[in-house]
Amino acid sequence: MPRQELQYPKQPYSTVKRLNDRANYELETIHRLINESRLVSVSFNDPDSPFPAVLPMIGVMGSFDRPSADVGDVLDLYLHGYVSSRIMNLTRRTTSSPSQDSEAAPQGGSLPLTIQTSTITGLVLALTPNHHSYNYTSATLFGHASLVTSPDEKLYAMALITNQIIPSRWEKTRVPPTPAEMSSTSILRVKISAGSAKLHSGGPSDDRFDLDNQDLTQRVWTGVVPVYTTLGEPVPGHYNQVEQVPDYLGDFVTEQNETTRKFSEHAAREEVRRKA
Repeated sequence: MPRQELQYPKQPYSTVKRLNDRANYELETIHRLINESRLVSVSFNDPDSPFPAVLPMIGVMGSFDRPSADVGDVLDLYLHGYVSSRIMNLTRRTTSSPSQDSEAAPQGGSLPLTIQTSTITGLVLALTPNHHSYNYTSATLFGHASLVTSPDEKLYAMALITNQIIPSRWEKTRVPPTPAEMSSTSILRVKISAGSAKLHSGGPSDDRFDLDNQDLTQRVWTGVVPVYTTLGEPVPGHYNQVEQVPDYLGDFVTEQNETTRKFSEHAAREEVRRKA
């Protein structure tokens, strides 16, 4: 029996309005995009500032209660930061003095957050400037953050985040962290209320009167320049004493470069194949 894809509920604040045919609400798609990003942008309201705050943070989807949960299952978002950073202090204050506003803090004193990530996968070049575009993937999550206080869950999240950067890296290093390292690091657990993704792929699309202009179509190159991140050859640190790059690291670099290249090139050709 085929698996039913779980979706986030469409809330007024999470529903994609413009070009909604590009929207996706599946947990698997949104969680995968969050996990594949190296950084997420975390937005929150600081009562001591006249402007909303946005921070780049390291985050990953996971479940402490169900460690083997699939990326398409209901998951929390774990965010890593310094113990006395603004967002950690604000979450601590919010938790100790929960707001009476049920919309601002419906989770009993947790901090409302918006988490977003975007990746460009292609430069779409059309006949006219107005039809130039990007191929891209983007995901947004809305949730409420609280500080992780359980030492076991904190270790789980720290390992999860480390291994998301490089698979198996946690186990290949000196672990567990020292008491000083544990006390200087805070982890936020974000309970997700809603989320959405927006994706675009394919080639350029121009107006018919431009497509019928043979002089224009023969003069202006149209198509897609694939965009993807390439990981370079690992450079040893000045005190490194390991002569060869470990297989797990070298293999990751090779596989990651191949995966991102294929994804961007596939996205560039997707619409062409669909029309063929």
